[in-house]
Amino acid sequence: MKIPSTVPRIAELHAPPSWGTVDFISDLHLQAADTTTFAAWRRYMERTPADAVFILGDLFEVWVGDDAVDMTAGAAGTTGAQGSFEDHCARLLGQTASRLALFFMHGNRDFLVGPRLMALCHATLLADPTVLGFNHQRWLLSHGDALCLGDVDYLQFRSEVRSPAWQRSFLARPLAERQAIARGLREQSEARKQSGAPYADVDCSAAREQLEAANAQILIHGHTHRPAVHDLGHGYSRVVLSDWDATAAVPRAEVLRLTAAGLRRIPLL
Repeated sequence: MKIPSTVPRIAELHAPPSWGTVDFISDLHLQAADTTTFAAWRRYMERTPADAVFILGDLFEVWVGDDAVDMTAGAAGTTGAQGSFEDHCARLLGQTASRLALFFMHGNRDFLVGPRLMALCHATLLADPTVLGFNHQRWLLSHGDALCLGDVDYLQFRSEVRSPAWQRSFLARPLAERQAIARGLREQSEARKQSGAPYADVDCSAAREQLEAANAQILIHGHTHRPAVHDLGHGYSRVVLSDWDATAAVPRAEVLRLTAAGLRRIPLL
């Protein structure tokens, strides 16, 4: 796939002077069936010392629309055991946002998170990509899926489902129908994973082009589930976030923490 010769205007966010610690997480793929990973996320959200938390996509295994949350039961700051899994997630997001700045970026699984949920949780929806200005340095933030240029089929699918027309049509369907469609897509994804089919990685040239356009040296992203630091040459690099799976043979739950001292990975399990 040809690398675009131009990069769209990149959004910018400048941290206030009061921020001393910023956390990045992504690819938790939260779902009702995995109570262990949800519990690890809840403990983190309740205890993090960060001044801001950036969720860089795929917080949820699937999100079929903000109406999955009961807007009364899921009110930010409320407590109680009633409500759906989505309600519990919304409550926790809202409780966290009451004491720190909370930002959310769409992933390939939860691109239908919309303004209703963000308003309910008092979170800010970020464009992908966004430059974060922090500690006199520019950090480029992305979910990372749009940079996997080798996954041509996915990029075609992504272009379709990110269009306003497709989303209006899908969200007009009954909630139960959308949930059934999502289950089918998850089953297809799991079958591909079990088959051992390779997944495309971020294209280095495309990543460098975005960094150049953003006047930044370091890209922080998720999506690939391959935590590492990659030297892109010419002073550029990309830092890949870990996915979370507390039920894996080797449990995974990690935060990337940014302070004046630099980046540090914080294992939670």
